[in-house]
Amino acid sequence: MITVRAPATSANLGSGFDVFGVALSRPADVLRVERAERTSIEVTGIGSEYIPEDPAQNTVGAVAKALDAPAHIRIDKGVRPSSGLGSSAASAAGAALALSALYGRDLSRRDLVPVAAEGEAVVSGEPHADNVTPALMGGFTVAADRMTSVDADVPLVACLPEIAVSTRDARRVVPDEASMDDLVHTVGRAATLAVGMCRSDPDLVGAGMEEQVVTPRRAKLITGYNRVREVALDAGATGVTVSGAGPTVLAACRRGRRQAVASAMIDAFVDHDVEARAYQTSIGRGAEVY
Repeated sequence: MITVRAPATSANLGSGFDVFGVALSRPADVLRVERAERTSIEVTGIGSEYIPEDPAQNTVGAVAKALDAPAHIRIDKGVRPSSGLGSSAASAAGAALALSALYGRDLSRRDLVPVAAEGEAVVSGEPHADNVTPALMGGFTVAADRMTSVDADVPLVACLPEIAVSTRDARRVVPDEASMDDLVHTVGRAATLAVGMCRSDPDLVGAGMEEQVVTPRRAKLITGYNRVREVALDAGATGVTVSGAGPTVLAACRRGRRQAVASAMIDAFVDHDVEARAYQTSIGRGAEVY
């Protein structure tokens, strides 16, 4: 049996739409994988009742098929589905790493990114790599023609409200075009964020999260977002944005301020009659085999 811990991830980070991502130290899925004649799937944990166990409809089934590696796969979900924290990507990345090890495939984590992305296609309809790349490679990642990852040490808070945001709705509000001013602004912020990650500088990372094309439109889908952002910044966050498609709100924090930021964000959601939980987390190492 192979056991893998596969982390939650946050994609976009504001200015890096469909390109930037980070692995989070928590929460995470745990997958246990054994060889079998045919692939079967068992899912427990947070939101497991909403996840199909039919291999044809599950991300890990697609990964097993792509690797020609049938197995019995047990998934203990720690990453809630439809959270904006890469729930399906965690399962897909964990399965890719586990099955590669179980069957002795000579594949690097970089090689496994497109395999795990094919698993994501089962959920989203297209093979997206912005979440599976950090889930496999860890750190801060750039999912482009040349996948890049760097280790970074930046305190984060991921605040997950008990509301649902449809990925389809989150995609629908993204504009087809952007002005030259908006483009220049976004490129500048993305560059700032990347430098901040390389330096593990929370202030630069927070400044680089600001973006005025996609985030303001997605924020309207999250009840109380503007107030949550405001109180997080007052409590010591250096930047706040929507994690992936939402509804999780991600904050970069100054050192020693995570608890205050987390409490402020939860209270702001509660003031809008929305229950929430906050993960005091950081940039993690990606999926790990036990």
